[in-house]
Amino acid sequence: MQLTLRVDTGDGPQDVTTNLWAIVAWERKYKTKASKMAEGLGMEDLAYLAYEACKAQKITVPAVFDDYLRRIVTLEVVGSDDRPTREEPGDAS
Repeated sequence: MQLTLRVDTGDGPQDVTTNLWAIVAWERKYKTKASKMAEGLGMEDLAYLAYEACKAQKITVPAVFDDYLRRIVTLEVVGSDDRPTREEPGDAS
């Protein structure tokens, strides 16, 4: 699963895409599983995923998540790819 998030920290909007690392970091921090994302994500969840995605994409962010959170002006989901990471038997067309 990947999410594309548009985040503006005061320097204009920037799109970032989550990767496996960002999702696992979110699971570890909030002690949950990625499958729970289907039940809905709160703004802190989205902000943390954006924070980790920025770091993975070599975008400079504050060392402390709360400092990053304070800078966010807007945050929205602009895309998602919830396809399985591998094809299941019988999925081929």
